[in-house]
Amino acid sequence: MLWPGRPRRMFEEASRALRFTPLRRAVKVPVWADIGLRLGAVLVLVSIVVTIHWIDRAGLVDHVDGHVSFLDVVYYTMVSITTTGFGDITPVASRSRLVEAVIVTPIRVAVLLIFVGAAYDFVIKRGWEKWRMARIQKQLSGHVVILGYGISGSEAVAELIARGTDPRDIVVMDVSRGRLAHAEALGCNVIEADATRDEHLMAVRIDRAQCVLISAGRDDSSVLIVLTARHLAPDVPISVVIRATDNELLAHQAGADNVINPVRFTGLLLAGSAQGLHTAEYLADLASIAGKVQLIERPVLPEEVGKPITELATGGQGLRIYRDGVPIGFAEIEAKALQAGDIVVEIRPTEPGESKA
Repeated sequence: MLWPGRPRRMFEEASRALRFTPLRRAVKVPVWADIGLRLGAVLVLVSIVVTIHWIDRAGLVDHVDGHVSFLDVVYYTMVSITTTGFGDITPVASRSRLVEAVIVTPIRVAVLLIFVGAAYDFVIKRGWEKWRMARIQKQLSGHVVILGYGISGSEAVAELIARGTDPRDIVVMDVSRGRLAHAEALGCNVIEADATRDEHLMAVRIDRAQCVLISAGRDDSSVLIVLTARHLAPDVPISVVIRATDNELLAHQAGADNVINPVRFTGLLLAGSAQGLHTAEYLADLASIAGKVQLIERPVLPEEVGKPITELATGGQGLRIYRDGVPIGFAEIEAKALQAGDIVVEIRPTEPGESKA
């Protein structure tokens, strides 16, 4: 049974759990620089051990010629740090053995950890991530792509889950790792990337998506993302949040199918509340699955063809139909007979199992 309140509570719990994070600043280090830093650290540690062995060479014995040269010290240091231990040079003095145990062994462990960490970061981890990403990409089809996970994006994800969308069918893209942690806690696929880049949108298989929802926080960024997304997915429905009225036309021209202006919608709710106390409440009820009624858009059913919009097979209250992209109100003559291919917008009561707990 679907429990619409649960996804929202999950989101709130995840938000509380991740609310406090240490103060940090992202450091972007190129791969070659990272490798260089690791090698530099290894060389410093090896140099320290070579110096220690050279100073304490009197406590070492060379079983080949009996003389410990600087080259012998370097050789012994390398076989000692790598734990090869051929046994041709050994520490015999108590002081030398103490140095090996207390100083050289921790350095040996540090060097090994650096090499193991480098192997994990540059080979194992990246290979695993590429394999896992390829596996997820292979399964992506008919999914919902959320570009921007701010206030609007997070509310959209919570509402989608409440409406029954599997979180695994939702892909969230944002540049904030903290925001993505919230979406990942809900079970969504996440990717830390810039939505204005072609390769990033191609990575989430945007051309095979069910729809794309864009809320970048800035109108200029949102319009640019719409342009990029429309170029890569010419047939996928795109909805975008635009806050300035002047930019709505630009968003439509960029390829958005739906342009949502939260400022204008808020104004409509305010104006409606001036005419009655419950108008704004009812509109909010319509927009959310958690309310008593639902506003649903769907294709006309075969058994409804030829019937008026007032006699829907679902028992809902028909409000409007879209015929070839043209809106037709329930009071217009064209709404007296539904046709194949029509899109119906209706109000239905929320099922008891779907009501808010």
